[in-house]
Amino acid sequence: MNLLYLTIIVVLFAMAVCDLSVGVAGSAVPFMSPGMGSKAAKFKVLIAVAAIGIFVGAATSNGMMDVARHGIMNPTRFTFADVICICLAVTATDIILMDVFNTLGLPTSTTVSMVFGLLGGSTAIALYNMGSMGGGYGDFIHTSKALQLIIAIFLSVAIAFVFGTLVMWLTRLIFTFDYKHHGRWFRPIFGGLSITSILFFMLIIGAKGSALVPQEAKDWIDAHTWEIVGGSFVVFAVLTLLLDMLKVNIFKIIVLFGTFSLAMAFAGNDLVNFIGVPLSGLEGFIDFTENGAGASASDYRMEVLAGESTNALFNGMKPFFLVGSGVIMMVALCLSKKARKVVENSNSLASQGESEEVFSSSKLARHLVRNVLNINHTVEKALPQGLRSRIEKRFNSDEAILAEGAGFDIVRASVNLVLAGLLIVVGTSMQLPLSTTYVAFMVGMGSGLADRAWGRETAVYRITGVITVVGGWFITAGAAFILSMVIASINHFLGVVGMVAVIACVVFILIRNNRQFKKKQEEDPVDVLFRKMVRTKDKKEVWTMLQEHVSTTQTGMLEMIRETYKNIIFGLIRENIKQLRQASHDIETFKDKWKRYRRKEIVGMRMIDYIQAVEKNTWFHLGSNSMSQNVYCLKRMLEPVLEHVDNNFNPLPEAESEKLVGLAAKVDAYLDRVHEKIASGNFDGSDEVLVDGNALKADIHEMRHSGQEHLREEEGNIRTDMLYLNVLQESQELISNCRHLLRAAQHFNN
Repeated sequence: MNLLYLTIIVVLFAMAVCDLSVGVAGSAVPFMSPGMGSKAAKFKVLIAVAAIGIFVGAATSNGMMDVARHGIMNPTRFTFADVICICLAVTATDIILMDVFNTLGLPTSTTVSMVFGLLGGSTAIALYNMGSMGGGYGDFIHTSKALQLIIAIFLSVAIAFVFGTLVMWLTRLIFTFDYKHHGRWFRPIFGGLSITSILFFMLIIGAKGSALVPQEAKDWIDAHTWEIVGGSFVVFAVLTLLLDMLKVNIFKIIVLFGTFSLAMAFAGNDLVNFIGVPLSGLEGFIDFTENGAGASASDYRMEVLAGESTNALFNGMKPFFLVGSGVIMMVALCLSKKARKVVENSNSLASQGESEEVFSSSKLARHLVRNVLNINHTVEKALPQGLRSRIEKRFNSDEAILAEGAGFDIVRASVNLVLAGLLIVVGTSMQLPLSTTYVAFMVGMGSGLADRAWGRETAVYRITGVITVVGGWFITAGAAFILSMVIASINHFLGVVGMVAVIACVVFILIRNNRQFKKKQEEDPVDVLFRKMVRTKDKKEVWTMLQEHVSTTQTGMLEMIRETYKNIIFGLIRENIKQLRQASHDIETFKDKWKRYRRKEIVGMRMIDYIQAVEKNTWFHLGSNSMSQNVYCLKRMLEPVLEHVDNNFNPLPEAESEKLVGLAAKVDAYLDRVHEKIASGNFDGSDEVLVDGNALKADIHEMRHSGQEHLREEEGNIRTDMLYLNVLQESQELISNCRHLLRAAQHFNN
């Protein structure tokens, strides 16, 4: 039996390795976003600084081990077998949820996943034990502590957003966007406060929570904290002044220091939590092996987890696990593509100017923006005109000093890192386990709002993104509780068979999600081109890239239109409902894609020379509208066809089916010719293609006329005849739109 549980412990640690790797990607936002978004340093430098911070934080801190051991459950009321069931459930839940969020490119909290996973798994076993052992829910679960954890975690979201907005607004009022020429005498004060705050953050989070720092040193730091803080402020303020006189950008130094400290806190307080769960299982196993002679695993109580760890063997092994977790997280951070995806999505929500909007609009976001605009209008009316003018001058984003490819400036990056660190210090000193991910993300969103990064053109998209992310956090809590509860129940009632099934399920989900992520990560040339375009200052280069972007978009959309048109025609003829549903899915997919592409190209039109924009504007919008009409044309064609086949109505007569097969071949050939002209950029012979399009429209018109005559003679089924005529009408409209598209492309590119 001991061998069986030892095997489970080994599996727990193997899963913990996956958990640590997966967790890095989902929680890289706190310490990577400011540096990457502001381009404060090269990516490799930021990765190196963050990786060292992660290693130091993991190796020198116990994290929240007590939460895993006895923060949620009362271990004296649980047996060793119960604890193993709970540990496996929590670890499996963490891996599944983290990987799902990472695949979606959304940041989430490892703390929330662990806390609610522990609560769900412990609740499942507690309910069973209440029936067999007696007692109330409060005897098994520390309800007051669990409630405190939950309230603190979610309250931090609102607090971080409010303080991020307020502090960034005041900072921008002092430094403006042209920070090199304003606030000169405030820079030493800001630098001294920032670096001192980071040092204070490292002392409170790092040294005082470390298992490797001697108790005497902790006591000395505790007794002389304010002397250290005061002296540090003076020293760093003077040092900042000297560096500023030497033309050294102090904000870059603050960002690097902040990245290190926040990465250290993240590792020490968030990700190390994941080894806390298997370590609790290991400690229980060692205690059961040494002291459980004659007792079964289902009878031996886990009183060893109720207090501080006293087992010499376990305490000797624990530092090696901490150091090992640090190494794993360093490697995962350097290699994880998912981490970069999560950071890119978060930075897109805080970008100062036009950027690739990851999220679409939503009704709630539109309602919020409308109300905020009304409130803002009322406040503006109440402020004196002179004060409003002075404030507007301080917030002139045209003066922003941005590095090449940066989404926001280095001042905002400094505020994000320093303020997030300070809020976490305050929470820690009040013994409130704030989520590093939540605090840092919401500080970034608040600072972006204060910096007016959320303009009227982007606000609805970015608010939708924030709602999506925050909503995902609440989903994490509920999903972690329910999933862990289910898995713990499976482990408890099915025993070894259930545990093996859970492990197999986790492996399957990881493999499947990674395959899906790789498919999504196939480089989209349109998106890459857009990113280059918005970073280019030369209007001629922008025009060249815009032409390529428009051409690539139109040819890609034409390919999808050709495929979808064939699916509709042959799905109708063969009564293939699967083919028609695929067409419906494809239409919705490329309708969303087209909206995103069109918005990007409008941004490009704003960036080219004004005279050229006026000249090309008509043809740009003609092509854009023609493509939109093609999408809606296919949708109008599909809806009655899908309804007809789905309801198993009479099939088309053979004569009409044969005509549609021939028509489909002609339409496909014509679309291919249009595609070839636009893709090649060679529009010689376009007039001939336009004439042939007119001829094809005339052929379809004759087919419609013949079909209408057939309908009037009442020789066939009215429903199938009407459906046939609808397909012909929309096919004719499709050809007409493609003619307009070709004409627009010809004039736009010449």
